[in-house]
Amino acid sequence: MKINANLVIDLRNKNSWSQDELAIAAGLNLRTIQRIENEASASLQSKKALASVFDISIHDLDYQEVIKMTKYEYKTLELAYKEGFLAGIKKAKLPDFTEIFNREGKEGWLVVQILTPELAQNVWSAKIGNMVALLQREIIE
Repeated sequence: MKINANLVIDLRNKNSWSQDELAIAAGLNLRTIQRIENEASASLQSKKALASVFDISIHDLDYQEVIKMTKYEYKTLELAYKEGFLAGIKKAKLPDFTEIFNREGKEGWLVVQILTPELAQNVWSAKIGNMVALLQREIIE
């Protein structure tokens, strides 16, 4: 079962015990203490022994999963787009998306969506407009 390994380590350090000393005090094997501290895994008997030696409730050693909320920041990029007709064939000059998005990606930005608000109005006429790229990246605290 999962156990609060950080609490075990903290309590052992507060008592100035080595892992071996804790093992002896709790009547457990040294390897068991190492596994508990490294893998946060213990049998019910080991959990009871540790609670007893630290003089705490067995429930104090219950594993507490920390739920971390991911936070993001956003930004937009305006990308120029030129569109027109050449000999009756619709031609478009797009920005170099690969270069732009690789540059932004090196700074942790991820493309979420590309919007073409001006271009959606009239697809039959020659138009110069902008695309808007929405980017996000995780905020590291």
